[in-house]
Amino acid sequence: MSRIGKLPINIPSGVTVTVNGDQVNVKGPKGELSQVITGGITVTTADGQVVVSRPSDDKEHRALHGLYRALIHNMVVGVSEGYKKELELVGVGYRAANNGQVLDLSLGYSHNIYLKLPKEIKIETKSERNKNPLIILESCDKQLIGQVCSKIRSFRKPEPYKGKGIKFVGEVIRRKSGKSAGAK
Repeated sequence: MSRIGKLPINIPSGVTVTVNGDQVNVKGPKGELSQVITGGITVTTADGQVVVSRPSDDKEHRALHGLYRALIHNMVVGVSEGYKKELELVGVGYRAANNGQVLDLSLGYSHNIYLKLPKEIKIETKSERNKNPLIILESCDKQLIGQVCSKIRSFRKPEPYKGKGIKFVGEVIRRKSGKSAGAK
């Protein structure tokens, strides 16, 4: 049995999970998400829990069993608590601002970078004196917020010598020493 797949998912109060054939819909205070289940995996709800089961021990069924259980769990957590990611801009002159759903980044290139974010994501930017600018993203969809963070980070990845770039708050950048002086 899949260690992840066999665990039941507890449904918190205020969250409803409905299964319509191969479609699972999760609705809660933070939003509504849906997922299509394929590969013969069955999803049932009973006694305030969601149980994911597989028809056989084939390799494909074992893989999908844990996958769909994790996806449904992420949806339940997302609509009840939500997900929050914080990005930090490290570098002289790096700035971030938002105008509605448009993120304006100044990252040392000749032009600013404008990124239009999906409406499911709430964005907030903070710029305090003597602190690095922050980009705070909130959403109920874990996959979508991770994809947007990856896109923002790809504009200027942290480099290992000075540590400049866009990094997650709390992320540790492995630093390299520069040129060794006096090599003969």
